[in-house]
Amino acid sequence: MHYTKSFHIALLDDKDAKNLNELMVSNAERFKRYFPKTLSSNLTLEDSERYIIAKALELQSNESYTFAIKEKATENIAGLIIVKKIDFETRQAELAYGIGAQYEGKGLVTFAVKEVSNFAFNELNLKTLQIISHKTNLGSVKVAVKSGFVWQRTLPDEFTPTNELPLDMELYELTK
Repeated sequence: MHYTKSFHIALLDDKDAKNLNELMVSNAERFKRYFPKTLSSNLTLEDSERYIIAKALELQSNESYTFAIKEKATENIAGLIIVKKIDFETRQAELAYGIGAQYEGKGLVTFAVKEVSNFAFNELNLKTLQIISHKTNLGSVKVAVKSGFVWQRTLPDEFTPTNELPLDMELYELTK
């Protein structure tokens, strides 16, 4: 889709299963709290192959769009960014993202959020994008703010991590 010097964003495809599985397994500790469904769907190579097939079907039905942030030189996946909970009536969707530890702090997620936001506004004709993050997830909050999203309110008991009590989450929005 779009490129920086060393990275680009592309929809997941069949060839990505091995890289996706390696990213998720090598960063399992990192993804288990806020990306538990994606992690649990990618614990084996076969899981990742099924995940990519499921994401292709969701793409065909405009249910969600799952993009990989890839290194240009190797096509290794650095992270994921997902347009989900798309509501074409209200013209609103949520963005979710995760990045491998070795790629953190390079501005890749902010780059990806900006690019995917442009895609959502221009190609999907959405008007409002949301990012929902926990206040202690400082990297995620920083990405939201750097990408132009504005804090709206606290959502009580919005998200329940695996084997934890529900957490209040912070809602950020960007409107076209």
